[in-house]
Amino acid sequence: MNFGDRLRILIDERGITQKELASQLNIAPSTVSSYVQNTREPDFTTLKSLAIYFSVSIDYLLGCRTNKASSRQEDELLRVFRSLTAEQKEVCIEQCKVFVRLNQKARAKSS
Repeated sequence: MNFGDRLRILIDERGITQKELASQLNIAPSTVSSYVQNTREPDFTTLKSLAIYFSVSIDYLLGCRTNKASSRQEDELLRVFRSLTAEQKEVCIEQCKVFVRLNQKARAKSS
């Protein structure tokens, strides 16, 4: 997945238009369109603004993994988690703990 694909997903998830994003970041709508179409790349300042606006890392936007153990799924989980409210984060953590306990029980049974 490239930068434009990631940006398109973030825009869709936020439920905004490219034009609305452009307005929020004070850039031309045609510029956002060219980012989404992968015909142009943002400068550092715009990249930073996009990361702040969507609450994601610049590494996520660029598809870089600095930790070789990190997977695309882990990156996606962290991005989604960061977009939640504080209350939703607590619920998410508790649900994940349930999955961990279930996995531990399943491993214990198979041993």
